[in-house]
Amino acid sequence: MGVFTFEDEINSPVAPATLYKALVTDADNVIPKALDSFKSVENVEGNGGPGTIKKITFLEDGETKFVLHKIESIARHGGGSAGKLTVKYETKGDAEPNQDELKTGKAKADALFKAIEAYLLAHPDYN
Repeated sequence: MGVFTFEDEINSPVAPATLYKALVTDADNVIPKALDSFKSVENVEGNGGPGTIKKITFLEDGETKFVLHKIESIARHGGGSAGKLTVKYETKGDAEPNQDELKTGKAKADALFKAIEAYLLAHPDYN
């Protein structure tokens, strides 16, 4: 099995506490509201605090798929938040993901984050 990792930084105008709550402690409610294709979010490991791993199940091209999502922390950034995204791909056998697959995966992660951010900005009373 091969493991391939890439990292990125994300900035958001949403306050760290609000973003953390939406991504970690209340993800099972917020993520399906932010994106219709996302069906469920469940804790796989942890109690909702830093290091918690969540399984996010979604429908893509008629097929049910899932990703594992882990939040370590969210930092303050000029009145908003700054986050560091680390994505790890674990492949079967010696297979390596191609660059197009990595770009597609990053685009999906960015879209999920932006959808949650848009939901929070559209619902300023959330907290």
